[in-house]
Amino acid sequence: MEPLVAKGIVRSTKFLRSEGSLRSIHSHLKICTPENAKQDRFMKNPLIIANWKMKLAPQEAIDLAKKVKKASTKYKGAEVVLCPSFTELAEVGKIIDATGLKLGAQDCFWEEQGAFTGEISPKILQEYGVETVIIGHSERRTSLLETSQMIHKKARLVLSLGMRPVVCVGESFDERQEGLKDSIIIRQVHDALNGIWLNKMDSLVVAYEPIWVIGSGQDCDPEEIEHTHQVIRQALYDLFTEQVVDEQVKIIYGGSVDPENVSNYLSHATVHGVLIGTASWDATTFSAVVAGAIKP
Repeated sequence: MEPLVAKGIVRSTKFLRSEGSLRSIHSHLKICTPENAKQDRFMKNPLIIANWKMKLAPQEAIDLAKKVKKASTKYKGAEVVLCPSFTELAEVGKIIDATGLKLGAQDCFWEEQGAFTGEISPKILQEYGVETVIIGHSERRTSLLETSQMIHKKARLVLSLGMRPVVCVGESFDERQEGLKDSIIIRQVHDALNGIWLNKMDSLVVAYEPIWVIGSGQDCDPEEIEHTHQVIRQALYDLFTEQVVDEQVKIIYGGSVDPENVSNYLSHATVHGVLIGTASWDATTFSAVVAGAIKP
């Protein structure tokens, strides 16, 4: 892979050669973070995305949306996005309308229309009120063999329609054990976003989701998450100006997030929010996660 030159910072491509010691790289990366990171404006309004996956039956999704709506008066201080199945988008959208809750989708296709059986266009999603679309989730990469080229085309189209893509990146257990984590993360960021232009109105989310943690109930070390988010930020600096990255891109974490660990994750300036699976399928548990996220 040809190295991409970062704009005014240390080249992140050093990680393509060797991940090296987590501790030494982590120390080095801290030098590259904004001086005012602790006052990062994203920390004041964490992004919380509930990914309902294919877990809930139609009535279960409707009931959950109603319960979340009822509890949403306590969600001030966070941006909360609900991502039901496609079949429940319309009904959930009606339930949460004018509440401050936002509607998201779990995936989309990379064309606005055409003969693509079984797919859904982001243009159609937009008509249902969807503003945010999850792209490249590890379950799609592994189970449906979604490629980097597909993810790139989806991200490009979503942005062109004025919507917000949530581009997921993350390493497998084997890649982690082989010391390839950072190089894998950087390559995924570059493959998904290289050549894409962000205008002043665009917003982008990159979600770090270590595959070996998802659904396992294991906690990832917050220090390692912070390190990885700094790696992602440097990879983004390769592709966009520092101002664009700092002002228009959120980097969030997804991987067995629950009420007990969310505040610890979000206490780090580099973590702007969370992508939640299992803990979002129950209204009480989800509300506890939100409460932990906005806790002073």
